[in-house]
Amino acid sequence: MPNRLADATSPYLLQHADNPVDWWPWGPEAFAEAERRGVPVLLSVGYAACHWCHVMAHESFEDDGVAAYVNAHFVAVKVDREERPDVDAVYMEAVQAATGQGGWPMTVFLTPAKDPFYFGTYFPPEPRHGMPGFRQVLEGVVSAWSDRRDEVDEVARRIRTDLAERARVYAAGTLPPPGEADLHAAVVELTRGFDERRGGFGGAPKFPPSMVVEWLLRHHARTGSEAALEMAQRTCDAMARGGLYDQLGGGFARYSVDADWVVPHFEKMLYDNALLLRAYLHLWRATGDPQARRVALETADFLLRELRTSEGGFASALDADSLDPATGKSAEGAYYAWTPEQLTAALGPDDAATAAELFEVTGTFEHGSSVLQLLRDPADPVAYARIRARLAGARDGRPAPARDDKVVAAWNGLAVAALAETGALLERPDLVEAAERAADLLLSVHLTADGRLLRTSRDGQPGPNAGVLEDYADTAEGFLALYAVTGDTAWLDLAGGLLDTVLAHFADPASGAFHDTADDAEELIRRPQDPTDNATPSGWTAAAGALLGYAAYTGSDRHRTAAEKALGIVTALGARAPRFVGWGLAVAEALVDGPREVAVVGPADDPATAGLHRAALRGTAPGAVVAVGAPGTKDVPLLADRPLLDGRPAAYVCRHFTCDAPTADASRLASQLR
Repeated sequence: MPNRLADATSPYLLQHADNPVDWWPWGPEAFAEAERRGVPVLLSVGYAACHWCHVMAHESFEDDGVAAYVNAHFVAVKVDREERPDVDAVYMEAVQAATGQGGWPMTVFLTPAKDPFYFGTYFPPEPRHGMPGFRQVLEGVVSAWSDRRDEVDEVARRIRTDLAERARVYAAGTLPPPGEADLHAAVVELTRGFDERRGGFGGAPKFPPSMVVEWLLRHHARTGSEAALEMAQRTCDAMARGGLYDQLGGGFARYSVDADWVVPHFEKMLYDNALLLRAYLHLWRATGDPQARRVALETADFLLRELRTSEGGFASALDADSLDPATGKSAEGAYYAWTPEQLTAALGPDDAATAAELFEVTGTFEHGSSVLQLLRDPADPVAYARIRARLAGARDGRPAPARDDKVVAAWNGLAVAALAETGALLERPDLVEAAERAADLLLSVHLTADGRLLRTSRDGQPGPNAGVLEDYADTAEGFLALYAVTGDTAWLDLAGGLLDTVLAHFADPASGAFHDTADDAEELIRRPQDPTDNATPSGWTAAAGALLGYAAYTGSDRHRTAAEKALGIVTALGARAPRFVGWGLAVAEALVDGPREVAVVGPADDPATAGLHRAALRGTAPGAVVAVGAPGTKDVPLLADRPLLDGRPAAYVCRHFTCDAPTADASRLASQLR
């Protein structure tokens, strides 16, 4: 019998709709029920592509005995962290503060007033590897709730107080934005954690540092730092050659469980691939590296082939698990791993031997299988292309991983920016069209009549939850990229509207800080606020970047001042923890460089206009903005009063609306933007 999740729009919640656990969605009704019954709340947070979420569901939430105990002693609430990042952020901060670690599934026990008092992540069904069994945890919480209620209330009070203190620290930033010395110090600190042998930063597990790569490329462009470029290149090369990258279908997995980028955690997320697409594109732009170009195009094609929805948006993720035909059971990585026998069945013995050597099929994963790698450039590119195509075709016959097909505004904004730029720079107009179609979906489904964004949609129907800061900032970033590529001023105007909402509802004018939720959003035990980048740019630093870009187009002092004030937190964190403010440091590079403003004026049908526009987009100057339009354009301040040059299309390179002499030479323009 389906439970209360049967009407949810979230694929993750729908995965639990047939559990014997009497799940409630997050909402006031659930907490009112806990108050009425006098029982605690069991909060379980996860997402559809989460492997260990599936494991805990099968082991515990589908168990009739566990479910009966939960139903008798708790109000059970299930949350999709991707639909409600605010709820996830508040309680994950408490989990990390109390346990020193976090992750999903997240398991938190709350009072009916939403105060947490006991937490964890995955709990096995029985005690294992030093972890208590889930039934054991449930019984311990019930005992404490019944027999030591004063202690429970005191713990909850202390946690709430601690979270409030953390919020005040973030709100107190009054430092100036990073200057050249701060950015140099951050690069020096970053080198301490660089893995010189394997690329990337730190040890296992290893996450793709897309935002740090973007910062390093901008730092190299501004300063000429070879160390910065080397860290970016070696990291991108190692990721592209390892198992983290899908050598047959393109696109990147979420992270590598080892330090060598060999065995990934196989889920594929939209946000990772959008960010990495842009990073590899910009690496190619800076160096001409053919591998970076190939990976960018293959990743773009992966997005269109496997994540694009029928409405034109992009789905959130592909699952890590899929059905293994050999066992009849779901297994992580079953879709992607190969044994020598499977190669022979797909290719025949001769090509199988070549493929085994080419792709390192040596038993690096489970049961003698391997995740494909490409550690060396193929000696015979024609044979490589043939074998790769045949293997991809054979893999298409395997049971595919499930797809979380909800559309998240922020992640689609990242995809719009990446696809628009890739299409323009690599002469793939279909990618620009895909970016425009996704942006149109955000406008028609996610943007409400009063100018507010909704976080998610599915099958073209809007979800119930308000957008958070990253939704506004990343969508604005996507619209600004579309404007730079297409010259359609509607995208610039729409970005401005979103950023005005950011300043009105998410900003603290006194301190320059940003909150992750709007001032009229649902009240939680604290208002979420986090300036550090995680898997995506923080809403805080993403907002700073979009505000800075919009100010460069329009000359708006209000938007530029807001960006500068927001970057004060990057000054505080950059030299101590640069890996966790990579996007903030990338924005700061743009601020120090200007950013440069490029105005291209000329008839739209003149090839010389297109040549100047293309040269402007190819420029590596950090965060440069590009406007293109006909002479006499008045509705974009950067284009206003820019005449032709002796009757020919012209480009103007400016900083703070003070411009160099115009040029009609695309080569000279390119040199001005290096």
